[in-house]
Amino acid sequence: MQLELRHLRTLCEIADAGSLSKAAAALGVSQPALTAQLQRIESALGGQVYRRGRLGMTPTPFGQFVLVRARSALQTVDELMVGTPPGADRPRAARIGGYANPVLGGLLRRLFELPGAPITVHTEHSPRLLMDLLASRRLDAAVLVDYPGHELPVPASVDVRPVAMEPVFVAMSAAHALASQPEVPLARLAEEDWVLSPSDGAGWPECFRTACQDEGFTPRVQHIMTEAPMIRLLITQGHAVSPCQATFAPGDGIVVRPLAGTPLWMRHLIAWHRDGALAHRADELATFATHAHQEALAAHPTYSRWHSSRPRSGPL
Repeated sequence: MQLELRHLRTLCEIADAGSLSKAAAALGVSQPALTAQLQRIESALGGQVYRRGRLGMTPTPFGQFVLVRARSALQTVDELMVGTPPGADRPRAARIGGYANPVLGGLLRRLFELPGAPITVHTEHSPRLLMDLLASRRLDAAVLVDYPGHELPVPASVDVRPVAMEPVFVAMSAAHALASQPEVPLARLAEEDWVLSPSDGAGWPECFRTACQDEGFTPRVQHIMTEAPMIRLLITQGHAVSPCQATFAPGDGIVVRPLAGTPLWMRHLIAWHRDGALAHRADELATFATHAHQEALAAHPTYSRWHSSRPRSGPL
């Protein structure tokens, strides 16, 4: 017998029900038919999944091994299928996606305060993937970023509003020779070792490499990582410098400085599916995201000083 998804669901239903009789009722089959099916499944797996006792059906150690993997497989398949069939039932929760940053954090705080449907959160490093999840209705709204010259393509089923243009700054050790400067020319960092986050599929770090080439050098990228604690450790110890969001938190031996002339920008966006659970709150989403960015700006003195010294932050 070839194991199928329906067999995995049967195993999980027995575990949830705790007895064959209850599981049979839930599955709409007779208890003898379910017993026979369980025996065929166990034969296909090559081991006993359940032990029948006074307390009902109890998973064996092998059964626990199987159930963990069965639930994981079913969850993955269910996630793939969410929103795909036309007219399919929608989950009750409003699904928010984004990359972990202050705009997403501030937006979520405000959404959690609203009455109504619960909120679920899904983070991804790639803005393009998040846009695809929106278009396929696996997300209802998402906080995204893109870069001048690398603007995200927007599917017809998705609406997008700009939130803010933000300069890219540089994070370095407080002991760095340029740490005391109010602004740092990118060209002065030509001999540095860099730590970068990996490609996000939306223009990063291509735009960074282009900016460096415009300044006459190729950056010496020694480290690629997404984990903020490791990035901070390398910077603090003076092993690397890193381009960063202007809202990147200084401290613990790290300073954040603007790049002279602002050669790099990023754009924050809020997007939602036109038929999604949050489409009717589009104006609120845009307002919440904008306020979240403004709060983050005000909370970072270096960014705030830089911003106040300029009449505008850049074209949206």
